Amino acid sequence: MTIALSLDYTSALIFALTGALAASRAQLDIVGFIFFAALTAVGGGTLRDLLLDRDPIFWIADPTPLGIAALAAIFVFFTAHLLESRLKWLIWLDAAALAIAVAAGVAVARSLGASVPVVLVMGVATGTFGGMIRDVIANEVPLVLKQGELYVTAAFGGAGAALLGSRLLAVDPIWGTVICVAVTFGLRAGSLLFGWSLPVYKARPPRN
Repeated sequence: MTIALSLDYTSALIFALTGALAASRAQLDIVGFIFFAALTAVGGGTLRDLLLDRDPIFWIADPTPLGIAALAAIFVFFTAHLLESRLKWLIWLDAAALAIAVAAGVAVARSLGASVPVVLVMGVATGTFGGMIRDVIANEVPLVLKQGELYVTAAFGGAGAALLGSRLLAVDPIWGTVICVAVTFGLRAGSLLFGWSLPVYKARPPRN
């Protein structure tokens, strides 16, 4: 099993858990749980493969991620009521899934010989798109758009760190993956725990 495939499986599992938690907050039935879980699990990777013209798309070539998502959804359906705060679990699981999915996007794009800008974009797209679809369908403000939080920035930083490690420091691809996951999760966690953020645009009255 390749690094990229392992990362796709892992991110699918964790993203599926977040999708199922979103379904629990919306009080859906078990089919709704599976739908949310599967959509969140494969959303980012699907966009990545479509943009890279990768044929077939990863979950069509190997439907295992769909099975993983279904099992995760069923598990959450019967256990979500045990959690004190499903939203808190969703946010932190999403942070972990984001970090792993960014690394997956970088690994796949690099394996196909993509240029540096494309690798960066694929890392960000793989990490953010599934969760964004989940939140939009759940009628929630997407985490990617939460004001004052690092999300896309965390994904971009992780993808950039992976490329920096591989190109300038010539580290092993496995260590490049570790760096990517650590930087992405570290930035996202720092934003959640300590309020790390970038300056935001503030409208000013027009000059007379």
